[in-house]
Amino acid sequence: MLTVHHLNQSRSQRVIWAVEELALPYHIVRYQREKTMMAPPSLKKVHPLGKSPVVEDNGLIIAESGAILEYLQETYDLTSQLKPQSPEQKLQYRFWLHYAEGSLMPLLLMKLVFNSFGKPPVPFGLRTLGKGLGQGVQKAWLNPQLETHARFIEAHLSENSWFAGDRLSMADIQMSFPIFALLARGGIDNLPHTQAWKKKVEMRPAWQRAIQQGGPFDLPGEA
Repeated sequence: MLTVHHLNQSRSQRVIWAVEELALPYHIVRYQREKTMMAPPSLKKVHPLGKSPVVEDNGLIIAESGAILEYLQETYDLTSQLKPQSPEQKLQYRFWLHYAEGSLMPLLLMKLVFNSFGKPPVPFGLRTLGKGLGQGVQKAWLNPQLETHARFIEAHLSENSWFAGDRLSMADIQMSFPIFALLARGGIDNLPHTQAWKKKVEMRPAWQRAIQQGGPFDLPGEA
């Protein structure tokens, strides 16, 4: 049976969603973040990087959410339920699978880090300086970058029901974590098609089952 090593409030939520969409039997091993928000050391017993998600299947240990989703699709999606078949849609599928972590998530992670510069564990005497530095970098560079990416995504979703065409695919599942993070902490208004996509995701029975299995999925917003 497939085993999903699941860290709360993490990218492994989308792996649970994918497994639910494919209606696969699976077992969850749950981990809780430490006070530092880092994964517990016990995850290193599963994979040397100590990160989530990790899945075990038939003696294989697979890390990285994109690689996991591709493995699940290639191994278990025998009817190509979650992968488009037209050449144009396949190109979109491949692009968004890689774009999610290669282009968008680094910016969103920086947003989270720079927002924390004025807060513990930054020493009290440095918080005012840290807050000013964090806000300055965001205003001068990071926020315009996120705005560009948000408008790019919004334009795509204005012409496509899902990221790789007219039905859900693994590209949507891969994009779910950064889209939820973008809407929570990006500070960008007027994204109706992106918001509509998020609502469609949340209405899917498999997503709802994944939330029941994996726990609440509320990413921290901008502060």
